[in-house]
Amino acid sequence: MIQNLAGGVSAFTSNAFLVEGDRTVLVDTGANFDLVSELRDRVGDDGIDAVVLTHTHPDHVGNVDAVREAFDAETWGFDPEQPAVDRAIEDESTVRLGDGEYVALHTPGHKNDHLCFYSEDAGTLFAGDLVFQNGGFGRTDLPEGDRELLIRSIDRVRSVVDDSLAAMHVGHGPSVLERPYDHVEMAARAARLG
Repeated sequence: MIQNLAGGVSAFTSNAFLVEGDRTVLVDTGANFDLVSELRDRVGDDGIDAVVLTHTHPDHVGNVDAVREAFDAETWGFDPEQPAVDRAIEDESTVRLGDGEYVALHTPGHKNDHLCFYSEDAGTLFAGDLVFQNGGFGRTDLPEGDRELLIRSIDRVRSVVDDSLAAMHVGHGPSVLERPYDHVEMAARAARLG
């Protein structure tokens, strides 16, 4: 089961997805809201096994310290030099989220340490801030942003997923549960338009 614990939060935050199962994981922690209470309501004393980060922009990692302290959970991400990251995830390595095995895809362009996570078996993509609903894509006007690199990253994801993709969970806004591959294709076209 995948739940967005930041749903309905009015503060500036990313989505924060609780993925329950064999390895209960939080994908991104969001920021500026009481995530620890939300987690306790959902998982109780069992807590979580790990935090997995799509990238380390403040709106995605603002609650990392509170979650680490409350649940003694390690944080995994692409760049272990980042303060929010305890353990490195290498490009194309396999990461267990809930009951599924996901391939980590290094997808820079929005930020150098950006990762997407894809499970062919589950038909699920965690897209972070690479692509969004209706062909939206990550901004490239922040430090480490690079439009050409972002386009290559979108193309990489597009080459890995296909129209069997059933769910795309994004860093901001609603998850895409109807024809998510079409939204990836739209983002690839839109990013090229500038």
